[in-house]
Amino acid sequence: MQTALSTLQLQPVSRFNTFPSRLNDSFRPPIEVEAVEVIEDIVTPQFSKRLPFIEANTKEVTINHLKDECVVPVFSKDNEITISHPAFIEAVWSAASKVFPRESIEKPSIRVSHVIKGRTPEAIHKNVKDLLDEDKTIYWERMMFCFEIPSICEDIRGNRLNLTIGGVRAYNHMNLYSKKSPEKFKIFIGFKNMVCCNLCVSTDGYQSELKVMDVRSLFNSAVALFQDYNMAKHLYEMGGLQESYMTEHQFAQFLGKSRLYGFLPKSEQKKLPQMLMTDTQIGMIARAYYNDESFSVPQGSKEINMWNVYNLLTGANKSSYIDNFLDRSLNATQLAEGLNKALYEDSEYSWFIK
Repeated sequence: MQTALSTLQLQPVSRFNTFPSRLNDSFRPPIEVEAVEVIEDIVTPQFSKRLPFIEANTKEVTINHLKDECVVPVFSKDNEITISHPAFIEAVWSAASKVFPRESIEKPSIRVSHVIKGRTPEAIHKNVKDLLDEDKTIYWERMMFCFEIPSICEDIRGNRLNLTIGGVRAYNHMNLYSKKSPEKFKIFIGFKNMVCCNLCVSTDGYQSELKVMDVRSLFNSAVALFQDYNMAKHLYEMGGLQESYMTEHQFAQFLGKSRLYGFLPKSEQKKLPQMLMTDTQIGMIARAYYNDESFSVPQGSKEINMWNVYNLLTGANKSSYIDNFLDRSLNATQLAEGLNKALYEDSEYSWFIK
């Protein structure tokens, strides 16, 4: 099967294999790419159940829940409706179908958090104890989704990586009390490590603050991001991590310096690369160094593979809230690549391990 990337000149680590999709018949590319595809819920086979790609305080929902059981917020000054969560998901899914028309695309996995409760106008004067289900309204302040394209994959150190696309919507990053203005979204294309469901995001595969007024602009921006993403380069850089090792002393230095980072004088902090992990997440990385089932240091060894270090970082990031998740995911990639360079030469990341 020829993939949409057959014209790329891939480095040795980058081999694209084809696998049959479990949900191959459930989603079909739009017949007309100018129309946004409508995604319907389908029953997922039990054997396809996987670990969540994000944990924190999130809840898994279906797209039908978002369509049928949630209201859509408006800009209060002019009562203009916002782009709904389902419309966002369907626009990105349609963009992926346009860019990868020959690939099998699985259904979206959707996580939400921070429910906003309300009530219908007819129930305004009811006591809380008297409210019926039909009197209540909800919408989710924060939503993240991703879907896999399993026919485009790679293997790094025995870990299968599936091409993955997704996005984040966080109403708390917008002013809904104003007139209608450009709405903010985050979209990405990268890989999901199927061993742990950690997401791997690179700089050119992530748009951190996409501002659009309508679904058409959202669709076009997603298409542009997917077309500009250098998949071969991303895979090559991740594959290169397996050739490097960090000593126990260097890893301990990294953890200690990471804790110090947040307390540095601002003038000193500005001279260093950004480090977005929280103290709690640094503690999780330390614990996983010895206890993670897939990426801990080998028993009796005094060094750890940089591919494993990267996965310890992305694993800790799964505890982030939805609105911070993708920024920290990209930061984990930058940290791993920067630390890898610092092992061999003077680099801006040397402070973390010396």
